[in-house]
Amino acid sequence: MAKELKDLFVETLKDIYYAEKQILRALPKMAREAQSPELKQAFEIHRQETEGHVDRLQEIFEQLGKPARGKTCDAILGIIEEGKEVMEEFNGAPALDAGLTAAAQAVEHYEISRYGTLKTWAQQLGMKDAAKLLDLTLQEEIKTDELLTKLATAGVNKKAA
Repeated sequence: MAKELKDLFVETLKDIYYAEKQILRALPKMAREAQSPELKQAFEIHRQETEGHVDRLQEIFEQLGKPARGKTCDAILGIIEEGKEVMEEFNGAPALDAGLTAAAQAVEHYEISRYGTLKTWAQQLGMKDAAKLLDLTLQEEIKTDELLTKLATAGVNKKAA
């Protein structure tokens, strides 16, 4: 049987579902390790948003009549592992928050890429409700990335220097 766009959509949905679950596990530790109160707060707020992202993905799986199940996403595991290395190597150092911010932005950029692609495919497949849900999450990911950039340029990077 030939694989079609809908199959690719479902596989990518499983990928980002797994990724979001991993991110939910990583964010509390990142919030604990962050030294800047603003960065701590950004991680805590994003954890709450991420729970909403998981709920939206579950809703899309329901619309497709499929179980909400993830598949191992090596990309997110690698990005999260890099974040762990930063936390170990820069523990208590002035550059820790800059490293955490960079790690968080790597996660955001991965998510922005995935959600942008999924939204486009959902539109192509005529899945208007799924496209709307994916766009809501995409906009939140973009907003989080912009906030992280603002925190980095407003103080975190200066403190690291």
